Amino acid sequence: MNKAFTKEDNGSTPERLPDLPISPHPNHVTPQGLARLKARHAALEAELARLREGRDFLDDLHPLAVAERDLRYVEARLNTAILVPPPTEATDQVRFGATVTVADEDGQESTYTIVGEDESDPAQHLIAAFSPLARALIEARVGDIVEWPKPTGMVELEVLRVTYRD
Repeated sequence: MNKAFTKEDNGSTPERLPDLPISPHPNHVTPQGLARLKARHAALEAELARLREGRDFLDDLHPLAVAERDLRYVEARLNTAILVPPPTEATDQVRFGATVTVADEDGQESTYTIVGEDESDPAQHLIAAFSPLARALIEARVGDIVEWPKPTGMVELEVLRVTYRD
């Protein structure tokens, strides 16, 4: 077999995996999002220490390379995090970190929280601030009707409630 198609492993270090892509959007985070990033960082450091201790027994160095790559990503996100605390005064205006209850044209209510990119989870109604829905809601007030551009067409939503977590 041609040497170009073989990979020798001398057991020294795992192959460095390419870094995960970093978003071009500002890295705004809620206090909860920052706490999760810090917890993920600590968990990855502990996992790396565990993997490095047992490295002599690892048949596959891929988990070590994955943990190192993930740690580089989390460190980059922590280094660029912009903490956005909730407003200190009560407000009915939608801003970053708001939990917003809306009603569609059929009166169906839904609740969304506008969060940072690393915190977003659409299945849990945690939406990134740069998403079309969040952009439609930001700066709206209770009672406002906003237009949410969806692939299936424009949807009108009425803002019913705005709250903020501490």
